[in-house]
Amino acid sequence: MSQEDCKNEKFSTRIISEKFKKPDIHGAIGMPIYRNAAFEFPNSESIAAAFQNREEITSHTYSRITNPSVENLERKIQAASGAESVMALASGMAAISNTFFTLAYAGSNIVTSPHLFGNTFSILKFTLAEFDVEVRFVNTDDMEEIASAIDQNTCAFFCELITNPHMEVANLTEISKLLRTRNIPMIVDSTIIPWCGFNAKEAGVDIEVVSTTKYISGGATSIGGAILDYGTFNWAHNRKLNKVAKSSEMSKFSFKLKREIARNIGACMDPDTAYLQALGMESLQLRFERMADSAYELAQFLSQQKDILKVNYPKLESSAYKEVSDSLFSSNPGAMLTFSLESKDACYKFMDQLQTIRRATNLFDNKTLIIHPESTIYGTFSSEMKSVMGIEDNLLRLSVGLEDVNDLKGDIIQALKSLH
Repeated sequence: MSQEDCKNEKFSTRIISEKFKKPDIHGAIGMPIYRNAAFEFPNSESIAAAFQNREEITSHTYSRITNPSVENLERKIQAASGAESVMALASGMAAISNTFFTLAYAGSNIVTSPHLFGNTFSILKFTLAEFDVEVRFVNTDDMEEIASAIDQNTCAFFCELITNPHMEVANLTEISKLLRTRNIPMIVDSTIIPWCGFNAKEAGVDIEVVSTTKYISGGATSIGGAILDYGTFNWAHNRKLNKVAKSSEMSKFSFKLKREIARNIGACMDPDTAYLQALGMESLQLRFERMADSAYELAQFLSQQKDILKVNYPKLESSAYKEVSDSLFSSNPGAMLTFSLESKDACYKFMDQLQTIRRATNLFDNKTLIIHPESTIYGTFSSEMKSVMGIEDNLLRLSVGLEDVNDLKGDIIQALKSLH
């Protein structure tokens, strides 16, 4: 099959058809699990060449650096996304931390929204602060506010594709135009919608971070994360990366990430996880479309229930983000929604009556999950910090799974009766 034919393949075909970097010695059509730490070489010169990156086809030396099973997952993600370079890591938070350890430097700042997942907020606000990296919180709906926060020490703009749990959608296309004029890279956590529903490169994203624990793992089978470099930013404009040696095979960002930061931090993905998630990739589109269709139907259904004060889902006519959502996403905008009841007490009563929907954290499991963010994900933050992050105590987050949508509706109806 020609390279041009490969480009024209549909999403699922690209993932399933992606070839191994080297043919399997036994002709296996599924990548085996290489559950080993080290790899043997025939002689001294060949192992030296591998460690010094002098090979035409790169060999694996040590699984903390690269592993065939992990590489197979990375190649599938690359085929799905169109990224120039992909690195799989131990978790979504590992993807975020490795990204900013690659980009940021003492005295630099990151421009972002305060409306972030709890641990993401924490690493930016508290962990990086101890390395003299400043975080500047802005309203990402306000281009002037974003522009005024940027200065000569800004190393990146960061946001979530759809904020968790606020359900706000950043206008990435417009933000990208602004950032291009200021030579600032756009880093986006796109965990909420996979590549079959969102084209990051077209939206102007330079670096994408993803928790592969979610849709990709195939039903919450394992923890993982990935960093995708689209090769669209000139890293000579980054004060830290402009010192990195040029590489013909990858950008300065990916070179720094893969050859130094990730190796030194050591948050590598294990081969068993990579095997499970490569399998998950092959059914990704089917599961996402079913989940997202159900989420939209449930969002409409919840909007009609008198005990529910507000429903947040970007495709609803009531959402302030419907227009930008429709412009960014090729299908329904994901399988997460949030809704508000009268009080925190009402949220607890409702949750405790649910029979089919599970009380658990995580997103995009095959099972539908519900959580009260204020008392769990954000439970250890002070009231002041919760206010900064926009976390309300009467909000519930629903991650929609693969159950029959009418059964989910029935479970919600019977649980709402407990409020009377």
